[in-house]
Amino acid sequence: MRPLVLGTRGSSLAMCQAQIVQAKLEERFPGRRIDLQTIKAQADQQPELSLIAMGGEGVFVKELEAALLGDRIDCAVHSLKDLPLATPEGLRIAAVLEREEPRDALVSRSGEPFDRLPAGSRLGTSRLRRRSQLCCRRRDLDMVEIRGNVDTRLRKLDEGRYDAIVLAACGLIRLGLEERITEYLDFSLMLPEPGQGALAVEVRADDDETLELLRALEDAPSRACVEAERAFLQALGGGCRVPIAAYASLDGGTLRLEGAVIAADGHHALRGTMEGPMTEPIDLGHRLANQLIAQGAKDLLNV
Repeated sequence: MRPLVLGTRGSSLAMCQAQIVQAKLEERFPGRRIDLQTIKAQADQQPELSLIAMGGEGVFVKELEAALLGDRIDCAVHSLKDLPLATPEGLRIAAVLEREEPRDALVSRSGEPFDRLPAGSRLGTSRLRRRSQLCCRRRDLDMVEIRGNVDTRLRKLDEGRYDAIVLAACGLIRLGLEERITEYLDFSLMLPEPGQGALAVEVRADDDETLELLRALEDAPSRACVEAERAFLQALGGGCRVPIAAYASLDGGTLRLEGAVIAADGHHALRGTMEGPMTEPIDLGHRLANQLIAQGAKDLLNV
């Protein structure tokens, strides 16, 4: 039996995430050999270039998807938040794993939480979604672009180039760096990027054997939550370059979706919450988006 080849980026976090998928597959299919193959992504080849300058959406996944379509790998492991809303023809998200910590985390050199950072502190973040929400709370901080993998960002912080940085908490936890977290940012301050905290495995749509194997990793509640969040983003016409945030949670069979659209400079934000059945996550995302559009969300995005 031929080995199953998982494709991944080469960063420490991407490798860690691929190893999570590898371990779960080896546990469920002990007789099957699971190999990892690293694929260098555009974002890794130009680590100091901003995401916007590289084109934003898809910069972490394009090369992996090309490797899939070229039969160089059998499946690709992604942070779900990095996946564009449109899946390329011939590919399919075969599994969404059980979601881990969805919140963002602050790491500060002084150990001070966000609200106690001194005025003028340099706060590093690469995402407009984060920057705009932080500006809503505090306009007296110097929001500065930061690029690089988790290890690089922590090194830049430790070197004194920033006073604090904001990262996805799940990345720090997966790398065993949870002790570096100064503060988990509450949803009242910072809603996450749609899909944050979830891993997705992408395959060729006609690869029935691999699709069947990966079915064992699927977590239906996590799939419903991220589908609601991504539908909210899609209905607003968004991607990773616009300040749109969302988080869905499940209580029994009911999905609760909270979403936000924030002006890029943080001067104004629209937030809303809506509930619906777990079986209709896309409808829920569209309905909440339409509610915020009726309140002027498109005007905030076009500023």
